[in-house]
Amino acid sequence: MIKIMSFNIRYGLAEDGENHWDKRKSLVISRIHAFQPDLIGMQECRDDSQAKFVKANLTEYHFQGIHRAGDGGTALEMAPVLFKKTAFQIIDHGCFWLSETPQMPGSKSWDSTFPRTVTWLKLLQHETGKTLTFINTHFDYQPAAIDESAKLLKNWLEQNHKAMPVILTGDFNADKESAAYRLLTGPGMLSDSYRQVHPKRNDEATFHGFGKPDELAPIDWVLVSHHFEVTKAQIDRTQNGTLYPSDHYPVAVTMNWKN
Repeated sequence: MIKIMSFNIRYGLAEDGENHWDKRKSLVISRIHAFQPDLIGMQECRDDSQAKFVKANLTEYHFQGIHRAGDGGTALEMAPVLFKKTAFQIIDHGCFWLSETPQMPGSKSWDSTFPRTVTWLKLLQHETGKTLTFINTHFDYQPAAIDESAKLLKNWLEQNHKAMPVILTGDFNADKESAAYRLLTGPGMLSDSYRQVHPKRNDEATFHGFGKPDELAPIDWVLVSHHFEVTKAQIDRTQNGTLYPSDHYPVAVTMNWKN
């Protein structure tokens, strides 16, 4: 069994009033502890006091994040990958940027607002001796950048991990009617873990803008290769009164290896 969570925790410097990071950070950690994921794909974690808090309260996890770099105050933002040290060990790892020059740190293309990264780990699962590639990303929100980022990621998967078991988490800033979603879940690609369990496609929204019904959108996905059978998938909508862990609900998935 493997438990995966994709969680955009909302960057800590955002001026979110009653939902400021300092007020909700313990709720973020409590939701992770409640699910006990083996793998976490996190988005919008700044490499400052925010990441320090996450690491200090998730000591059972290995934390690996790369600054998205670029100019300005957002350069320290990461889309880190975390895994339970007792469950996995790293065999290989890497990072590239969603741009026309993916090996150039801080690069961006296609009118993207910010540099965006893809971080990946090749992991050995201790229990089974099997290996998988765990990938996490956060797409830009400009339409052209979303489409081109999906194409780049699809090509990278086909060239580097076509036969490898793959788990992909991310905030894709696109809903499930988008070209990006169709590209990544098309023939020979990955499967939407949530829709494996909930084929009627109801209640998929993950972004909520701190409880705003008119902003609901299913933009956070956990996609998996055919090597896995998803047994449970849920969107954790826990809140404490008017306090939310984030402006995104985390996606929590449980799955098994297929024989």
